[in-house]
Amino acid sequence: MMSVSSSERARFNRDPLTHVYYHQDISYLDDDASEHQLDVITPRNTEAGHGEVLPVYVYFHGGGWTSGDKSALTKYCANQAAGGMVVVNVNYRRSPRFHMGHVLHDANAALGWVDSNIGHFGGDPERVVLGGDSAGGQIAALLTAATLRPELAAHYSLHPALPGHRLKGLVQHCSVVDFSVFFKSGFVMSLNFVRMLLPPVGPGRSRIRSPFATRKAVERLRAAAGFMSPIEWLDGRFPPVFVTTSERDFFYEANVNFIARLEEHGVPVDSLIYQWSNANTEHTWQQDYRFAESQEVYRRLHAFVGKVAQHPRMHAPL
Repeated sequence: MMSVSSSERARFNRDPLTHVYYHQDISYLDDDASEHQLDVITPRNTEAGHGEVLPVYVYFHGGGWTSGDKSALTKYCANQAAGGMVVVNVNYRRSPRFHMGHVLHDANAALGWVDSNIGHFGGDPERVVLGGDSAGGQIAALLTAATLRPELAAHYSLHPALPGHRLKGLVQHCSVVDFSVFFKSGFVMSLNFVRMLLPPVGPGRSRIRSPFATRKAVERLRAAAGFMSPIEWLDGRFPPVFVTTSERDFFYEANVNFIARLEEHGVPVDSLIYQWSNANTEHTWQQDYRFAESQEVYRRLHAFVGKVAQHPRMHAPL
């Protein structure tokens, strides 16, 4: 998801669901910064109230790493909670002030909070599914990879908050999962989006203005981008993945590549891909509940989480 206006945020969250509980603006670190807050949304009438814990769906919003906020995804997350899961909707620090290492550490800290606290909300920290849209999907996928690949975690000096076996699945909505598309001529987003996610190259030097103009410099940038590109870190240890995209999504090629690589590694993958003729399937359409195509995403997502988390009584949204 790219930048969302206040009017779009209001449209996405119109007619809020009343059959879920909202616990909002909870700090997952001790600094009380809005970037370090999350929401927990839980079903009202589920087994959680009768002693049975529910799967946990941890979601990271999109916004091109530079914008966006969890508040735009409140109704999307409520629709998933209505299907019988505990949903955690996470904010994180954004670029260009912060780089990918900061973002990944924030996402990991949110999982640490989940590990310690989600049981109080009826969630099971042993059955966690990560997800996100656009840049948020990249964060979810890269955090999954860093949890499973020690060499990637070491690159970011990351100590995974959860052991890999607790990550039961991964949900990707129009996600930035293959950074190779940034290097193709005519791509809708420039290489500055890659540069701004890297640490500064020297004292007082801007990441965006770093001199990546020559062919050799571009190859150095490509190598650095590999540490942010989830597709480069896939292997057979990855949990099952649910991918939604469309031919109208400007990350369509990245998602198709991701699906193919998952299949090469024998990772179970469920995909929902709409053709160009579906006019309601622009980039990150999934958060707009009014579309029939979004409702189909929700039905498929509930079935996916129910399967990978072994919770068969999950149901479609009302």
